[in-house]
Amino acid sequence: MKTIDNNNEVFCSLRWFAGRRITRWVILCLLTLPAMALSEGAPQIQGYGVKTCASYLTTYAGWEKGDDREILEYLRYQDWVSGLVTGLSLATAMDVLQGVEVKSVMRRVQIICEENPDEDFFTATTTLIKQLSSLQ
Repeated sequence: MKTIDNNNEVFCSLRWFAGRRITRWVILCLLTLPAMALSEGAPQIQGYGVKTCASYLTTYAGWEKGDDREILEYLRYQDWVSGLVTGLSLATAMDVLQGVEVKSVMRRVQIICEENPDEDFFTATTTLIKQLSSLQ
């Protein structure tokens, strides 16, 4: 295998590991690192991930009703999820959503939030990603 630079070499290495099913452990590590950082008092989660599930549920209900303000807020949540998923997928060289569309992810996160309204949006989203990746 001929590499052009270090980034390409790292990418090729990640693809090699993905073929060995070690990728699931990488996802688990990436998803638990922020939780460990929070326990040390250094919050690392930014953006919509720090919002509560209750906030997302309000937005989701408004989105379903067609409220223009809540539609914009819903799209911001969706963009945040897309960014998280893209980052995890690039870091692990696999589709962490296992082919599930983002619209379906948003609905499933809404269900998780209904069951856990005091959780933050990051936790609800990563719970779903873990379920899809069969890490639980």
